[in-house]
Amino acid sequence: MNNCLDNCLAKILNVIKVLQNNANKTDCQDNSCTKPFLGLNTTILCFNTRPIMLYRCDNTPVTLNYTNASGGEATTDVFRVESVTNDSVGVLLLEPVTDANGVTTYQSTNTYATINLGCVCAIRCLGDTIVNNV
Repeated sequence: MNNCLDNCLAKILNVIKVLQNNANKTDCQDNSCTKPFLGLNTTILCFNTRPIMLYRCDNTPVTLNYTNASGGEATTDVFRVESVTNDSVGVLLLEPVTDANGVTTYQSTNTYATINLGCVCAIRCLGDTIVNNV
């Protein structure tokens, strides 16, 4: 993989990390003049994570294994950006959870990994969400 693409991916991932770091749940409770949005706070969800998928050059998603809550082996292709360098990204593995209405959210697996950006050709951003314990 050429260094230019690695750096471009790193820049995008760094923007995602900055957005997540700037997410502040206390802003959702702020009813003062400095509140960063209009409207009632009961209608506003404050998200703290932009889940991503990473793809190899053959269009297959990067997947990683983790141990789930019941002690079994599981696989995920959804991650939360935790750290970024020019050639790698540190991620938290996220477990998709689908409720009875078919709505998918994500929970932390408490498993972290480092992915070489030289093995990544594309990033897919999923809908912003709340991940507890991050």
